Amino acid sequence: MPKLYHVDAFTAEKFKGNPAAVCLLNEISSEDWMQAVAMEMNLSETAFVLRLDHHFALRWFTPKVEVDLCGHATLATAHVLYEAGILKPSEEAVFKTKSGILKAAKKGDWIEMDFPSEPAAEIEVPYSLVQALQITPRYSGKNRFDYLVLLDTEEQVRALEPDYELLKKTTERGVIVTSPSASPHYDFVSRFFAPAAGINEDPVTGSSHCCLGPFWMDRVKKTEFIAYQASPRGGIVKVGVDGNRVKLAGHAVTVLKGELL
Repeated sequence: MPKLYHVDAFTAEKFKGNPAAVCLLNEISSEDWMQAVAMEMNLSETAFVLRLDHHFALRWFTPKVEVDLCGHATLATAHVLYEAGILKPSEEAVFKTKSGILKAAKKGDWIEMDFPSEPAAEIEVPYSLVQALQITPRYSGKNRFDYLVLLDTEEQVRALEPDYELLKKTTERGVIVTSPSASPHYDFVSRFFAPAAGINEDPVTGSSHCCLGPFWMDRVKKTEFIAYQASPRGGIVKVGVDGNRVKLAGHAVTVLKGELL
């Protein structure tokens, strides 16, 4: 029977960060079954991982759709593989995914992931998105997944109360909203809204930092950041930009584990 784990990612504290389910498969499963399990788990992402010869096949599902890239569920998956003893701490996790080969490795008590850079190109966002967020952006852009909006202050980011129904009609996946951090402990803050993917607000979003890393690198001319995602649960992401790759590091903690019957 497949083993199932509930993991809080991008946090060292239970009930913070972004929860993900991780399902360790014994064999290839149908998309319909995986989607049904993800709907049952009702978390922003459920990861399905299957060991192959020298790597792992990895797929991610929201309660509504399969997604091409997910950071927090990849972090949760790597955490489970190390915690369950499937990988030794010295071994690298290699995942074959819809976004190519992704890797994760233990770095002390952090897990660092190697992801593709997903920079945004500057565009004027749809007026309906501005209406949905009730903001005046300093900058707006878009990558292949999401819109990106820059605001002046962290206070503005934290105060957002989007119109999710309007946002759902405006976006294909979601919108990243960011600003400089008001705290000396972090370089920038963000929030991520994806009602079109079945998630009104994602607590901590790894894939959005594949966009935020190169964006902030261009603005402040540095390549390493400590970022805070200012959702109600909150979470910390270390971000390093290295050419066309982005290194994302975080903690994770297991909340529960069991078996699918």
